[in-house]
Amino acid sequence: MKNIPYLLILSRFISAFVILYLGYSVGESARKYILILMYLGLFTDIFDGIIARKTGVSSEKLRRLDSQTDLVFWLSLGFASYFLNPDVIINEWKSILLIFLMEAMCYIVSIWKFGKETCTHAFISKMWGLSLLLAFTYLIGFQEADWTFDLAVILGLISHVDVILIILFLPQWQYDVPSWYHALKIRNGKQRKKSIFFN
Repeated sequence: MKNIPYLLILSRFISAFVILYLGYSVGESARKYILILMYLGLFTDIFDGIIARKTGVSSEKLRRLDSQTDLVFWLSLGFASYFLNPDVIINEWKSILLIFLMEAMCYIVSIWKFGKETCTHAFISKMWGLSLLLAFTYLIGFQEADWTFDLAVILGLISHVDVILIILFLPQWQYDVPSWYHALKIRNGKQRKKSIFFN
């Protein structure tokens, strides 16, 4: 049981490269397979953390590995969306660039302050992940970037601001911090109770 979280993370990492291959080399006929891998990846992302906390193997190493794998996974879906719908993605390049800049800012601020990347797994970031799932479903499945894309951009901006505030408020690097409010409480010496199903 203790190896299952690592195996789930590994499966998501491998899926990212399969998604890239399908989007780039197979094309139109691969859309449904990419969507299947995306939803399977979401379930592995949910259960790797739950199982890790339940079995007592949740650690800094595991959570950092999970966080970086998430980045690779969602980037693969972004590139696959571009390979399959270049015109749609190009039309939204300003919003996409803004999200990339905000993501980079989170890394820069965290490395500047703590010497390593951020790994907050914040609540709003989880909501952003669900909005990305919806946006990619429309992009890859229906070749559209409508309200789902706008929602993903808005939640993306909010979640990145939240992460930056978490980093700035934390007195020392810590993983699994639900929000800037919790980071502020930690700064004031109040530790929170952790949940098996969240952090």
